[in-house]
Amino acid sequence: MHLPPSARAASDARWQTGASAKAASGSEFSFTVKPLPGQGIMEMFSRLAVALKDADTTPAKLMVFGSLSARPAADEAMRRVFGRIDWPVTWVEGAAGNDHPIAGMQAFAFDAGRVNPITLNGRVVGSVFEEGAMRHCLLGGLGPGQRSTSRPDQLRQTLENLEAALELAGFSLPDVVRTWFYVDQILSWYGAFNKVRTQVYSRVQFRSGSLPASTGISGRNPAGSALVAGAWALQPLEASARVAEVASPLQCPAPAYGSSFSRAMEISAPRGRRLLISGTASVAPGGETLWTGNVRRQIDLTMNVVEAILASRGFGFRDITRATAYVKNRDDMPAFAVWCAARDLRSLPAIVAHCGICREDLLFELEADAWTAAPAS
Repeated sequence: MHLPPSARAASDARWQTGASAKAASGSEFSFTVKPLPGQGIMEMFSRLAVALKDADTTPAKLMVFGSLSARPAADEAMRRVFGRIDWPVTWVEGAAGNDHPIAGMQAFAFDAGRVNPITLNGRVVGSVFEEGAMRHCLLGGLGPGQRSTSRPDQLRQTLENLEAALELAGFSLPDVVRTWFYVDQILSWYGAFNKVRTQVYSRVQFRSGSLPASTGISGRNPAGSALVAGAWALQPLEASARVAEVASPLQCPAPAYGSSFSRAMEISAPRGRRLLISGTASVAPGGETLWTGNVRRQIDLTMNVVEAILASRGFGFRDITRATAYVKNRDDMPAFAVWCAARDLRSLPAIVAHCGICREDLLFELEADAWTAAPAS
């Protein structure tokens, strides 16, 4: 990494001012970088580089929410700061509430052993590493090969590319425990999206015994394709390592209304437990939307549902290592910060992005990862 003097001189105050890191397990870290007043794109990537260097970690995946017009400047900043990019980058249009070109960045990194990049069609789309009695494969930036075909066909191509990348890494689709789908104009073809995904999954026997946790959000991508996708696949290396579905105490299973995903997945290993919570919104136990037109009520219900999922497995909000809040209307974006401030959760490592939700009447959605260490023996 090539850090400018101003970045190298950054103090530990950066953890409170937008470049926060939380351990995701013994050797894994989640980094959240949000824009600071007066700082540009180069400064954001420099702050991320400092955080990665200080933690002695190697990036395994980067997620960026920002204006598509900012992508060229971001690519140049990454090249100048990091040099060669050997990890997958997923870029989704998701504006910040303060007119900054980037709403935020999330990096997953690893501090022991080697991270091996996976290249498909000349692009790095994945990272493989071993930790926590498991072998991990993180994929990102995956899309279709042909953008001129129908949107459902582009989804099929994307899932085929996902399978091809997994195969290159020594994994397969049954190993997947978590997916992300950022879908252009999701409301116009969400029914077709769910139909294709269900058809593909119907031929798969997932090793966990359950459908992956997932997020499906509306957002454009730099390639101009119908969608861009990411995934997390796992292979246990020891009998003590396992993956299991976690139900939502306050909601029905998503397949009950035609969406093929699990509400959450728990990954257990000797060092501790990780909870991956799918995109969660103001949905009633029967599947219908609640609090239509009221973003504050929708946020409150969504966070109650998330808290119930966390509590069902012995977690709390302060165990969250990474979160993304998706807000449909830009004017509503400050409402989530208000909710957090009222509950002394200002330091929650969450990015707020202006993105469409998968239902016309949903105004807010949140996904989250949490981690708790195993009790000392």
